[in-house]
Amino acid sequence: MKKKSSAPRQSLGNFLPKLVVAPTFVVAVIFIYGFMFLNAWLSFSSSRLLPTYDWAGTIQYEKLFANDRWWVAAENLMLFGGLFIVICLLLGLFLAIFLDQKIRAEGAIRTIYLYPMALSFIVTGTAWKWILNPELGVQRLVREMGFESFTFDWLVNTEMAIYTVVIAGVWQSSGFVMALCLAGLRGIDDNIIKAAKVDGASMPLIYRKIIIPGLRPVFFSALIVLTHIAIKSFDLIVALTGGGPGFATDVPATFMYTYSFTRGQIGLGSAASMMMLMAVAAIIVPYLYSELREKKDEH
Repeated sequence: MKKKSSAPRQSLGNFLPKLVVAPTFVVAVIFIYGFMFLNAWLSFSSSRLLPTYDWAGTIQYEKLFANDRWWVAAENLMLFGGLFIVICLLLGLFLAIFLDQKIRAEGAIRTIYLYPMALSFIVTGTAWKWILNPELGVQRLVREMGFESFTFDWLVNTEMAIYTVVIAGVWQSSGFVMALCLAGLRGIDDNIIKAAKVDGASMPLIYRKIIIPGLRPVFFSALIVLTHIAIKSFDLIVALTGGGPGFATDVPATFMYTYSFTRGQIGLGSAASMMMLMAVAAIIVPYLYSELREKKDEH
């Protein structure tokens, strides 16, 4: 009798988790992958102010590649992304090495460096917009100190505005890289370092030959995350510069939003968003492949 009553319970126990997860799975399929497919279809249509579902071939991509503003946005993304990633990695590594020296108040300092990561890019962009505003921020402060010829107008300078985005992005994300590198440093076996010291190696040589190469998986993970943040930096750009002055700080995300929702070019905006998706996929897919391959080799 006990065996007969336990079978339905076991069956219900197996079925219940699937039933609970099913709505989330369905919603994810529809609202993520479904809309990705819809966006891909619109990028091959002749959609303008309203979406149409005809087949127009690659005309939207031809318009996109013939648009000078798109190439400005792509160039800005490469400049911003390159500087943002390199500076975050170097600064994060330097901060991690500094904290790894067993200094006093390490917990408080680590919290200070990590705190910007808790803020959204909207808050970060707004705060740095005030700091870099020539009429309110650094320029005005220095001039009130007596240096009246001091000029720091990068926020309104078409040549330098993109670097203000780099400053704000690095300020927020370098603490995240520091935390990853610090965890990696603490995971390195002290016996290896002690053995190298016994052999007469100096600390700079130990860092260059042993410690930093040992952090390669940390750098790789940080690179993936930072690249993803750089590509989807829409909110930071909008809050800090609004894409201006002019369209000097446009990136593909702001280009897509502008053409899709303010210029009535949904097909062109869809083509731009597909190019962004392919850029992200070009980074994420090799990463997922390498991760899955490592797990398969372990088994």
